[in-house]
Amino acid sequence: MALTLTNFRLMGSAAAGRDIHIHIGDDGLIKARRPRGSQVIDAEGAWLSPGWCDLHVHVWHGGTDISVRVAEAGRKTGVTAMADAGSAGEASFHGLREYVIDPAAETVRAFINIGSIGLVACNRVSELADLGSIDIDRTLAAIEANRDVICGIKVRASGAIVGAWGVTPLKIAKRVAEIARLPLMVHVGEPPPLLDEVLPLLGEGDVVTHCFNGKPAGSIADTGAVWRLARAAADRGVRMDLGHGVASFDFDVARRSLDAGLTPFSISTDLHRRNIDGPVHDLALTASKMHALGMDAGDCLAAISERPRGFLGLPGEPRPAVGVRADFTLFKLVETDLKVRDSMNKTLVLKTLFEPKATIIGASFAPAAAGPYFRRDVVKGQVA
Repeated sequence: MALTLTNFRLMGSAAAGRDIHIHIGDDGLIKARRPRGSQVIDAEGAWLSPGWCDLHVHVWHGGTDISVRVAEAGRKTGVTAMADAGSAGEASFHGLREYVIDPAAETVRAFINIGSIGLVACNRVSELADLGSIDIDRTLAAIEANRDVICGIKVRASGAIVGAWGVTPLKIAKRVAEIARLPLMVHVGEPPPLLDEVLPLLGEGDVVTHCFNGKPAGSIADTGAVWRLARAAADRGVRMDLGHGVASFDFDVARRSLDAGLTPFSISTDLHRRNIDGPVHDLALTASKMHALGMDAGDCLAAISERPRGFLGLPGEPRPAVGVRADFTLFKLVETDLKVRDSMNKTLVLKTLFEPKATIIGASFAPAAAGPYFRRDVVKGQVA
């Protein structure tokens, strides 16, 4: 059914309320005029943004032992687009596409894992155990067969995965990415390899995920020299992605980075079964944590909408344009005193919470569901 959305606010705009409208036709495209018989939706003063986009999730449910369903990471949490970050390698990518990507109501893209088996038994069976773990020919063939949904190549460059291989899988993944003309997403953490080896190999458009991890000898805050390498990488266009996860987000590292002017390109969750019930929960809470650490609310919003959407080649303009397919998130900013945790069990008290209210994809309107952390005793009202 055609929709007319009214009584919403746009960040950076003085216009608000019932004097601004968005008209969406039966075909899901934004129209200049209200379609006949359209359903009017009162947004009740909520903020409207491009659909929220999570650049690092694991949604190959049934294909790995950690993945959640798309619906658990998607519209009910305010997210309309996401990228699975290497759950599938070339051996199972066809299944990820057929059973997850194609049927999803949300837009799902994927980084293909350089390890053929992907994360089928995550951290129990390494996808980069030995020389037989990578099949370059089959990986390139899978990319060519799925170019419309593959957004890059993923490699986990940390000691628990690569063992004695060190930096070699990263070098192979980078070469394959160059051949395929795709960006590389690199998971960083405990060495080997060291960040001193990782960061110089990355170029414009590549992604460092878990950028604010606090692992000894794996953090950008380890030394001044490592910090300078991270700063130089960001300056040449390497994308810093939060990738909260169960073990990869440290409040102190994030705060120091923000204070020094290094902000993440994207705020993402690394959502999977081992963190969906805490400490991560969802993208809204993750963005709220970064806001509490000192990141501007508008910059947080860009890091969960415009920037990751642009990375995936999706429309992400803050102001809706006629003729574009509708893809929006409605949300409110509410006062709270909720205590939250990072991956190191450090705590922080939020003052403001991003609360998703609904999503619009095409001509489909769907209310969001409040997160499990969202209780009346910690929510005090809307922030102006």
